[in-house]
Amino acid sequence: MTRIPLISGNWKMNLNHFEAIQLVQKLSYELRNHDYDAVEVSVHPPFTDLRSVQTVIDADRMLFHLGAQNCHAEDSGAFTGEVSPAMLGKMDVTFVIVGHSERRALFGETNEVVAAKAAAVATHGMTPIVCVGETLEERESGDAQVIVEAQVRGSLSSLSGDQLAEVIVAYEPVWAIGTGVTASADDAQLMCAHIRSVIASVRKSAADKVRIQYGGSVNAANAAELMSMSDIDGALVGGASLEAASFARIVNFKDA
Repeated sequence: MTRIPLISGNWKMNLNHFEAIQLVQKLSYELRNHDYDAVEVSVHPPFTDLRSVQTVIDADRMLFHLGAQNCHAEDSGAFTGEVSPAMLGKMDVTFVIVGHSERRALFGETNEVVAAKAAAVATHGMTPIVCVGETLEERESGDAQVIVEAQVRGSLSSLSGDQLAEVIVAYEPVWAIGTGVTASADDAQLMCAHIRSVIASVRKSAADKVRIQYGGSVNAANAAELMSMSDIDGALVGGASLEAASFARIVNFKDA
């Protein structure tokens, strides 16, 4: 089965809405000849930038998708400072990142919390990008596959069969995020294949459809090799997505 790669730019807590507009305009220029049928693209600004970026994407008929970095599991309520999936759906958001390692580590998000968010995102017609990955200590102890399998099973547990087939799973080894250290293509492929086998054990028909991204210090120099692996279907890009030309080179990895 042919899976269209998805390259996602996670801007994290960077760029005000003026800077966000400038970045998407520059990115649109850099990708003006890009084949969006071959590789999909999403950008994930901070919440305060979403409306501005949405307006520019719509007005200029840009072909990449708008994404969000997080959401709450509930549609509404007394959750000060939170943003609901219902709100995001009204802003034409396509993809929502849930369970990023920074959310798990810094804000205590458990697999159960991530599962609830993933289900809420899917219920509102958007696609969750569910993040999983081990720490350096877990890898060095030989527990990486066990840890990641538990995260996959727990974080996808609230999705229906049809929803599971449409989900994006992002494998992001925690030790490679923002460190400049990237998992080798072979190591990344090994874990992504393991993730696919775990999904197959839950619902075999979904396993071939699920797209699995790699995230962790992805850049223009290593993107092509990572994307050449049979079970890697895209990338979740952090710092390199904050500069239009560098992100465009990752998107156009097939030209490398």
